[in-house]
Amino acid sequence: MRVVVVGGGIAGLAALRRLAATLPDAELLLVEAEERLGGKLLTERAGGFVIEGAADSFLSRKQRGVGLVEELGLGNELVGRRPEHERTFVRRGGELFPLPTGLTGTIPTNLDALSESDLLSPAGRDRLAAEPEIPVLAGTDDESIAAFVTRRLGREAYDALVEPLMTGIFGGDGEHVSLRATFPGLRTLELEHGSVLRGLLAPTAETQARYPAFVSLRAGMGRLVERLADRIGAARVLLGRRVDALHSRPTGYELGLDGGELVGADAVVLAVPAFAAAPLVAELDGSLASELGSIPYASSAIVTLAYPGEHVASPLAGYGYIVPRTEGSDILACTWTSSKWEGRSPAGDALLRVYVGRHGRPDVTLLDDDALVALARDEVDFLGVVGAPLLTRIHRWPRGMPQYVLGHPERVERIEAAVAAHPGLALAGAAYRGVGIPDCIRSGEDAAGAVASALERVPG
Repeated sequence: MRVVVVGGGIAGLAALRRLAATLPDAELLLVEAEERLGGKLLTERAGGFVIEGAADSFLSRKQRGVGLVEELGLGNELVGRRPEHERTFVRRGGELFPLPTGLTGTIPTNLDALSESDLLSPAGRDRLAAEPEIPVLAGTDDESIAAFVTRRLGREAYDALVEPLMTGIFGGDGEHVSLRATFPGLRTLELEHGSVLRGLLAPTAETQARYPAFVSLRAGMGRLVERLADRIGAARVLLGRRVDALHSRPTGYELGLDGGELVGADAVVLAVPAFAAAPLVAELDGSLASELGSIPYASSAIVTLAYPGEHVASPLAGYGYIVPRTEGSDILACTWTSSKWEGRSPAGDALLRVYVGRHGRPDVTLLDDDALVALARDEVDFLGVVGAPLLTRIHRWPRGMPQYVLGHPERVERIEAAVAAHPGLALAGAAYRGVGIPDCIRSGEDAAGAVASALERVPG
């Protein structure tokens, strides 16, 4: 029995590990187009700096992130953000405004703290505080995040607070992003409590958190990839190889690799972006291919800059800042990594990460290195940075973030129904039911479980 996993990102690796545990006698093969494993989990080390290519942390409350880390024996390497710098800012022009305390997700709930913030005008604060008086909207139709938050909290609260926080998570345009696919709990609070604020402030059973809200690994997120790669048993891994075709056969599937090699499989997990899965399944199911190909993606780049501490006038007393869409900038955020995490830079030096690229604006990944570095350096000028950086790193992610636009939940249901008609085929990754690291881990493990169950039902 042979199972092939296509894609060596965190979802594919999680699927491979689960398959190795549930199908110990199966031949397992992973095919990855890049020359390395990990996908967007990428950690570089240079000159005493620890540089993340994409995500630098994950939510501890989503169980399969911490769960997998602990199962791999890495629990003692989990670290939280530096508590002494626990604040984040919003940039307007060249000025930073602290985000008010009491944010629950992306929603401000501490009205006293909000009253002291300059992020909202007095009229904007009054409109937000009046949210409990806003009538509940009847019906079951989905809304965009922008429409829902504007309706409940006011446009100013959306533009100044919720939009930049939401964009930092999904990299998209809240005017089109589905509330049901991203923050369905907010609509539930409206329906159950008649108010989002009342619902968020309602008493709940207290549970003692074992970890801080956001956690990373001491040596960087690439450590998770390294340990996973060591725990996939006898599975064979092909790096730098691309799957060009997928065919149905009476006894399962056949994959066509670049160079003309054909590989038979009893089951296949496609842990690749939806736009990459679409042409592979086109021969099996044209409508499934169409649904996959219709999921939009946003492109982005991360530019990392390192400076001697004395070359940065700002004390960098925080985790960094976010930039609202209303600023008209391609910059999404800037993380002060050296302030956010212990041990990510030599003592006294500053490590900054500038996130570039908004969905609906020109594709920044098409810019050359010099243009991207110039864009990032121009962005951090107002922090009082002088001189050339000690090092720069650029990580481009063309079509790197799936967009959960209106209609996404229904599309995912159609995709899952179509996949179910092809026993032994499963999809995994960020395109479907969550973009975070724990979501992708769960997706890969669920895909492995689905194909394992399908194989157990095969006669003989």
